[in-house]
Amino acid sequence: MELMDINRDNKLIYQHNVITSGRYDYSACMLDILFMVLSCLEQNKLEYVIHSSDIEAITGRKWNLKQLRESTESIGSRMFEIEWEDENKRKRIRQMWLFEYVEYVEGSGSFKIKINETSKPYFFELKNNFTSLQLKSVLDCSSKYAKRLYAIACQWRSVGTKRFEIRELKQMLGLIDKKGNEQFERISDFKIKVLDIARTQICENTDIELDYELKKRGREFYWVTLHINPQKFKQLEIDFNKSVDVQKFASKLTAYGFNQEQANIIAEKEKEKDFDILITELNEKIRSRKIKPNNTEAYLVGIYQKKGILPIKD
Repeated sequence: MELMDINRDNKLIYQHNVITSGRYDYSACMLDILFMVLSCLEQNKLEYVIHSSDIEAITGRKWNLKQLRESTESIGSRMFEIEWEDENKRKRIRQMWLFEYVEYVEGSGSFKIKINETSKPYFFELKNNFTSLQLKSVLDCSSKYAKRLYAIACQWRSVGTKRFEIRELKQMLGLIDKKGNEQFERISDFKIKVLDIARTQICENTDIELDYELKKRGREFYWVTLHINPQKFKQLEIDFNKSVDVQKFASKLTAYGFNQEQANIIAEKEKEKDFDILITELNEKIRSRKIKPNNTEAYLVGIYQKKGILPIKD
């Protein structure tokens, strides 16, 4: 059975702040590959096997071989750039590639990926210079900008706010290329197509709440301030007047997209083993393309409405 492992879903991954704040343009699928590698890290181990079923089990999204090969090909062609000042206060810029190679075995549903020796320090030598984020949260966001902004927000969650020059943030998100060509030049487009989508997905799918504020310098918008609330979700508080197993089952249900009220109703009336069977059937329907991955939450709610467990809204 391809069931969600709650411990894995709540797993924290650790990303060097150089990667969090670096200037690079990765698609959503490319970022998911990076985050899956981060979730597998073992000290000084450079080669990892990534199974497409792992991300499917967490998010319900299906990867096919064509998507994977296109994404890893793009990773190989995308340069990763970082800036810093040396001991003499001279600006240094390093251009590098995170992975040395990717190897596929046809029919395995997996691929092997090797970390480049040059980028090794940014995977393992974290010390105090890292960002922690939830694997499931970052995978659940479908927008590449939401994934990046979630990671950036996690870097500053203890502070609660972070101000960027708009141009600086755009460079981090890969919206300004080396020639100075800029996507979403109009501030309204940047708001609607990047910031608003990211805010919505982060608030709906992750362990933090994010908002933003734009400020002008003169007549032009120049600054964007991120406001981060890290207290969105609390740990499960046990009510000893109710079954602990039922409460844990309800917590598991919320990880699949049910709101707390729906989860409580289902957990009281449904057996967890029957829910596990339902998820196995759902995974099979996703694989056979009978259900689209982005329709899984509505599908599950519909099942329990047909059973008479959840009310049908007018």
